[in-house]
Amino acid sequence: MEIQELIGALFNITLVVMIVATMVSAGFTTTFANLGAVLSRVGLVVLVLVTGLVIRPLVGWGTAELFDLAAPAFIALVLLAVVPGAPLGVKFVMGAKGDVTTGATFQVLLAVVASFTFAPTANFILETADLGEGVALPVGDLLKTVVFLQVLPFVVGLLIRHWNEKSALEWNKFAQKIIGPSFLAVVVLALLSSWQMIIGLIGDRVLLAGIVFTVVMIAIGYFVSVGGYPTRAATAMIQPGSNAGPTFAAVAIAFNNDPAILGAVTAIIFMQIVVAAPVGSWMGRDKEDPMEEDIEAAGGTNNG
Repeated sequence: MEIQELIGALFNITLVVMIVATMVSAGFTTTFANLGAVLSRVGLVVLVLVTGLVIRPLVGWGTAELFDLAAPAFIALVLLAVVPGAPLGVKFVMGAKGDVTTGATFQVLLAVVASFTFAPTANFILETADLGEGVALPVGDLLKTVVFLQVLPFVVGLLIRHWNEKSALEWNKFAQKIIGPSFLAVVVLALLSSWQMIIGLIGDRVLLAGIVFTVVMIAIGYFVSVGGYPTRAATAMIQPGSNAGPTFAAVAIAFNNDPAILGAVTAIIFMQIVVAAPVGSWMGRDKEDPMEEDIEAAGGTNNG
């Protein structure tokens, strides 16, 4: 077995571990009460879903066209644009001092719903963009793969949390220990298989496209929302980050881990983090942490 084949095999194995661990952990930390509380805000739910599943893919497509990206970078940006629900989005919400419960619940909701929508949406965009012969996705295979790797683990984790909270939280500690290293391994293996391509992207339009996409989605997530700052910050900061698992799975299944596409995907994800983290911190620079406010309010009530 050649080195590249070995890296590809390790990448695929590690990717599966990362996706399953991430989604089962999401189930362990989600309750039916939290889901019900957020889903009861029907107007907000509709706005978040439309933003993440309709507007977001269109922004990605438009950005790729605007910067006239080469086919590999175009494909990478479109694949990332159709998969909202990045777990890192919750970290961005915390940095912006937004409503973490709302952000976390919507992050999970977007990730689960996008498991069903991302393949047909991406395929429609790629075929309509006419990037050349053979640029299309095996929608059925991708749907089956992602639903099996994302939705099933989430449902299992959610049910365990509902039936036995203590057990779920214990298992979640183990899952959390897997998520970080496995994500890092996926990124490292992607870099190893496409490092030359990534170096070639320095100064390329794809990096600027990634920055523009991230900033635009933060703005849309904030203004296409309702409620006060904590809610708007939550809906803003869950929009820019892409759920890496389905994206890497699509590259593996549809494009045989093409180094050029992998390199562009990795570079854009890096730009999302580099932009969203400081923007979130800037947004929350003079805001009170909602969690601290709740604690202070509870303390005041008890003292009274």
